[in-house]
Amino acid sequence: MKKQESSFYQIIWRWHFYAGLIFAPFIFILAVTGSVYLFKPQIEQWMYKDYYHVEQQHHKMLPSGQIEAVRQQYPEAQVTKYRPGESSTRSAEVKINMHGESLTVFVDPYTGEIMGELNDKNRLIDRIEEFHGELMLGTVGDRIVELTACWTIILIVTGIYLWSPKGKRTIAGVLIPRFSSGRKNLIRDLHVVPGFWLSAAILFLVITGLLWSGLWGTKVQYFATNAGVGYPPSVWVGSAPTTIVKTKEIADVPWAAQNLDVPQSQLQGYIPLSIDDVVTITNGQNIHPTYTVIFPKKPEGVYTISVFPPRARDEATLHIDQYTGAILADYRYDHYQQIGKLMAWGITVHKGLEYGLPNQILGLIVCIGIVGLVVSGFILWWKRKPIGHLGAPKSPGLKKIKGLVVILTLFGIAFPLVGVSLVFVYVLDRFVIQRVDRLKRVFNA
Repeated sequence: MKKQESSFYQIIWRWHFYAGLIFAPFIFILAVTGSVYLFKPQIEQWMYKDYYHVEQQHHKMLPSGQIEAVRQQYPEAQVTKYRPGESSTRSAEVKINMHGESLTVFVDPYTGEIMGELNDKNRLIDRIEEFHGELMLGTVGDRIVELTACWTIILIVTGIYLWSPKGKRTIAGVLIPRFSSGRKNLIRDLHVVPGFWLSAAILFLVITGLLWSGLWGTKVQYFATNAGVGYPPSVWVGSAPTTIVKTKEIADVPWAAQNLDVPQSQLQGYIPLSIDDVVTITNGQNIHPTYTVIFPKKPEGVYTISVFPPRARDEATLHIDQYTGAILADYRYDHYQQIGKLMAWGITVHKGLEYGLPNQILGLIVCIGIVGLVVSGFILWWKRKPIGHLGAPKSPGLKKIKGLVVILTLFGIAFPLVGVSLVFVYVLDRFVIQRVDRLKRVFNA
């Protein structure tokens, strides 16, 4: 019995070891970029203060006047979005497309003065977000990040098993590091003990981060919509639309609204509403002031209002008929089903927005802890690594780990990229590593 337990312990150690060795660099990148992104509001407020801040005056210009000021300076540009600004001292933003590039133009809403422009591809935090979400490699990077997140779950589970006290009756080395028990034990404790304390928080960040992933996150959205735990039919003021266009295809909206069907403007041929009318209608809907108006791209298109507030409960997505001003869909946090609310809350906590500065500081602590786990894990491995092979316990073979294979198979079904990677590892081990003596020694296969 003890031999079986020892063998199982070695198997878990082997999985934890190789998962850590392969994915540690990506986990390190995600932790560092995530810690910076947490402070996006403060960083952008500091970087773009000359664009953001305006002196409050008695009356603001109409939105159409602000946009006209932009059009005069950029006559060849196409206006795509308008953001009024959430306070009396905040500039308005007009997003334009010009010569194939997306620019944000900052406008003083009192005077119409153009305060400056930013090419969206040069916004530092956006690039950090892109690096965090897809390593700046597009779809390939997105899949790598998703795979890393999934394997991080395996690292957490196997790490908890390896950490779990086995006959120990002291908290030293289990709940607190042993600072006076030699360097070898200290390095081990600085990896194992923080790993235990941070495991729940890391798991939370992984799951909420996976919601944005291109494969798993999209599947969850699809499931939520089709299982009736996504948006309810009651969000439609009239009949539900018959289009197959999803809101995420025309606008950047909250996660729970991304699969919301886009309605059509019905009375084509009439004079479209002005942006002034759209802003007036929106302001009358008790909506959070951080909203953005996305302009319709086609005659049958709609104005879309997207709100990214600090707190999930203030999220909203509206579709407005561009000819009549009728609100065709008004989708708020209160309409979300319980899973949708939980996910919306998890996303805003993940981004450090839901509870303000304490949320950001707690997120930063977790990110620093993850970096510490990666570094201490590498040192732990390097100090103990024998000459000639990587130092992982010997592979016991699939026949001796049937129970674990079942668990991994189920996990691979729940997280398809993990399943694909497991098949890849099996084929690599079976047909390459096991047949090359040198590789067999290195991997202790």
